[in-house]
Amino acid sequence: MAMIDLADETFIVAARGDLAAIVHDPRRWQEWWPDLELVVFMDRGLDGIRWSAVGNPAGSVEIWLEPVLDGVLVHHYVRLDPAAVAAEPSSRTEHRAARMRKRYATAWKQSVWALKDALEGNRVVGAPRSVEGSGD
Repeated sequence: MAMIDLADETFIVAARGDLAAIVHDPRRWQEWWPDLELVVFMDRGLDGIRWSAVGNPAGSVEIWLEPVLDGVLVHHYVRLDPAAVAAEPSSRTEHRAARMRKRYATAWKQSVWALKDALEGNRVVGAPRSVEGSGD
């Protein structure tokens, strides 16, 4: 199991096509994971993307867009290992990985909540989404 192993789900009331367009924008990848070098290894279209993270840390990142009711459940997975882990696991490496886990989890939540705010706009909780957007 990777030393950094995160899973997150956030529901966004928006068209899946709108979210897919955002997820497919490489500028967003740099914004969301500025210290990762990502290479797409599976473009799943409206369903999202899977990336290989190369360099240090190395592993995989995934966003899966699951249509639910009038929105999308955004699944986010990060599985990374700092390079030092392969050489010699230590308490210092584990402490570094714990800090990285917290940093990645916090940064993702801030990003996905900002995205949710931008896409949902002033929608009243419980109200259906507007018909604008690129569809599902």
